Amino acid sequence: MAGDLVLSDVRAALEAERDELQRQLAALGVGATAGDYDANFADSSQVTAERGEAEALATTLKETLNDVERALGKLDAGTYGSCESCGQPIGEPRLEAMPTARQCITCASRR
Repeated sequence: MAGDLVLSDVRAALEAERDELQRQLAALGVGATAGDYDANFADSSQVTAERGEAEALATTLKETLNDVERALGKLDAGTYGSCESCGQPIGEPRLEAMPTARQCITCASRR
């Protein structure tokens, strides 16, 4: 488990990131039936491209949000900072750089 990391600070940072990700997803209209695309726009390929970019961004934001929520769940369960592969502690420098890390650097490098 994380030694010098202040878990309350980690939780606050993760919660702030979660809130920002949710805000960005809402701004993209994720969950809405239609985006802010002009149906009468003459260049439908441009609309299709913009829609594709928005969907790709939304997918990335959702994946990041899932990682953040998983890390928050691990904080609640008392397992934050433990590698999901080998069970060993994840190094503090890795957790500081990537608070949602699920594996220690050794296991992550094996991927």
